[in-house]
Amino acid sequence: MPNKQQNVQSSMGLIILGIIVIAANLRTPLTSVGPLVSLIRDDVHISNTSAGLITTVPLLAFALLSSLVPKLGRRYGVERIIMIALIFLTAGIVIRSLSGAIHLFIGTAVLGFAIAICNVLLPSIIKRDFPDKIGSMTGAYSISMNLCGAIASGISVPLAVNAGLKWQGALGVWGILSFISVLCWLPQLRKQTKQTVTTSQRIVSHDVNVWKSPLAWQVTLFMGIQSMIFYVLIAWMPEILKQQGIAPNQSGWFLSIMQLGMLPFTFIVPVIAGRMSNQRLLVVITTVLLLTGTLGLLYGCPNIILLWIIMLGIGGGFAFSLSMMFFGLRTENAHQAAELSGMAQSIGYLLAAMGPALIGYLHDASNSWDLPLFILLGASVLLFLVGMGAASNRTVGSPNRYEQPRKG
Repeated sequence: MPNKQQNVQSSMGLIILGIIVIAANLRTPLTSVGPLVSLIRDDVHISNTSAGLITTVPLLAFALLSSLVPKLGRRYGVERIIMIALIFLTAGIVIRSLSGAIHLFIGTAVLGFAIAICNVLLPSIIKRDFPDKIGSMTGAYSISMNLCGAIASGISVPLAVNAGLKWQGALGVWGILSFISVLCWLPQLRKQTKQTVTTSQRIVSHDVNVWKSPLAWQVTLFMGIQSMIFYVLIAWMPEILKQQGIAPNQSGWFLSIMQLGMLPFTFIVPVIAGRMSNQRLLVVITTVLLLTGTLGLLYGCPNIILLWIIMLGIGGGFAFSLSMMFFGLRTENAHQAAELSGMAQSIGYLLAAMGPALIGYLHDASNSWDLPLFILLGASVLLFLVGMGAASNRTVGSPNRYEQPRKG
């Protein structure tokens, strides 16, 4: 019995390590781009609109693939599909780091498809293997993702300029972290989980079609709008700050600080959300933070610009954590969680994909960042409206709006 218990604990420890290391790879290939946009643009000779596509292409990949991922996981095994995704992620990072616009966009698309798979399947693994610890596991997953994303933003320019790696090396270095995730996930290939839904779960879920659920659509729009806001800030915050007199190397660190501001809340918010009957108060706090931070960039005192950036970071941390939690809180089992995650990330990232390119176009057209920032204000208001529905105390397919809160 002790040996069996030790084996179970060892197995759980390995899967926790695997989830955390994979999560570390889900933002670094994207957040490392923003501070390097001007270097990439000048070297490859592209416009601001085309530069915005460097961030948009992965989001389009998320949108195209996410709805298919749950079916791939059920047919071939969740662990196996994630391993294939990690191998492609490493390859995509390498391809993107080769010189030339063609390699830049092809590599970006490949790594986008790989990240999409992990984005969809990791929440379902958490729902399946940690049903009573969704909050704490989502928190650990989120902290790993955002911490490494913040580090990537901060060191991109120093790696490219000070270390002499140029933008290609500064982006390519993250292939090392991706390769480490491949090694950490190898033990999971021993699992045979071609079907992650047990018979009892299938009976309970009654094969709910999430695409016909109003609640699922509210979760999807919440996911999409918060993603759009985040990726717009990741892509263009350094350029917005440059217009306000912030040096390029400083703007990269400011972007890093924004993401570091998320960190405590990406752990705290999921834990709190999992204990609440509904999460509407958290949605209100999210909206206030995002509106205040954006208004601060527009009209606030430049001497305290760091305050507005931190508020945007905290608001983004709230929004991201809630969107991840909704996949587990608004569903009854791992199958539903994967389906809702796939739907939300497919439609949600299609919406988010419009953000960076649209903002780049509006800046090119108006030669100012004021109009783009007003768009972010409107997006924050929309986030509040759909968030109040997504945060209600019910599950996808439930006929009872006032269903008792589910544990875990």
